[in-house]
Amino acid sequence: MAEVTEKVGLIKFDEAGYLKEGTAVYAQRKEVENVADELAKEGYSNIFLLGMGGTEFELEQFVYFIKRLSKVSVYAANAADINIIHPNELTKDSLVITASASGDTVEIVKAAKWMKEEGIRVVAFTKHEGNLGKIASHVIERNAVTGQCEYSDLLEAFLIYRLLYHRGEFPNYDRFADQLKDTFKNLVGIRKCFEDKADDFAKQLYDKPLTIFTGSGPLWGETLLFSMCILEEMQWRRIRPVTSSQFFHGTLELVQSDVPVFIIKGEDEYRAEDQRVEDFCLKINAPHVVFDTKEFAFDGLDPEFRVLVSPWIATALLTERLAVHYEVYTKHNLQYRRYYRQFAY
Repeated sequence: MAEVTEKVGLIKFDEAGYLKEGTAVYAQRKEVENVADELAKEGYSNIFLLGMGGTEFELEQFVYFIKRLSKVSVYAANAADINIIHPNELTKDSLVITASASGDTVEIVKAAKWMKEEGIRVVAFTKHEGNLGKIASHVIERNAVTGQCEYSDLLEAFLIYRLLYHRGEFPNYDRFADQLKDTFKNLVGIRKCFEDKADDFAKQLYDKPLTIFTGSGPLWGETLLFSMCILEEMQWRRIRPVTSSQFFHGTLELVQSDVPVFIIKGEDEYRAEDQRVEDFCLKINAPHVVFDTKEFAFDGLDPEFRVLVSPWIATALLTERLAVHYEVYTKHNLQYRRYYRQFAY
């Protein structure tokens, strides 16, 4: 991995800055663990992972893994929806975990306000001085100024897996967290291994009238984040995201010569579903590309933990690399929006 990192350059990427901020973010481990230790001591009846748009998709991986590793009840909560219908399961004994990079996501701030009034604890990965930060009972602000999603992934992992450690459901937490020290070095190397493919994929897909994206399990959240928040919102591309299993109940009929399928292939038990989509595309000779997280090494991490970082690999390659190459070919600035946050709605 190191040899590739030294020889391959990445367009529109500050490697030194990324690694420096990554070191600062990892250094927050003890801070986050202290929050988890306090919450574990207080106790909680269930966990709500509250998000909106990108943050909802970002937290989806943890919904999946909590369900796989723990017996605690966990709920994925869309902030707009939860503001309309307050779930019966959400009580003063619940623990709400949320995130907002801007600190002013309207729906999340609104939810946090009434939750605070009802005495519900809200842990927020956000700015201390933002609207959300001023409401939340616990605030974790990352030591980074860039918007790299993997920074948030790491901090959220420290909190959530530490909570499971206290429940006796993730006894090897310390070994796992220790092995994450080189996360960002690994993700730089992975980016560079993917750079040529990112350019090829973007070149193939950027001008299609419709592109289908399939994913499953812990990678489904990243599939949604990239296809909706990046390609639809930031690139104005027409995208159809669908789970690998749902693909066979409607969406497969959209596949044709100018409607390719992008298959995000995971490393968990849902891999068989992803493989089924790939086999179908091969059988009918349909245009498709496969992104397989299993192809990329993550040095220093024990095999038992590998699946836990597979969404981070997907994030680094799709949201952080493929998006940049789309921008090159579409000539549409990733920062430009027609409607999003341009006026009140």
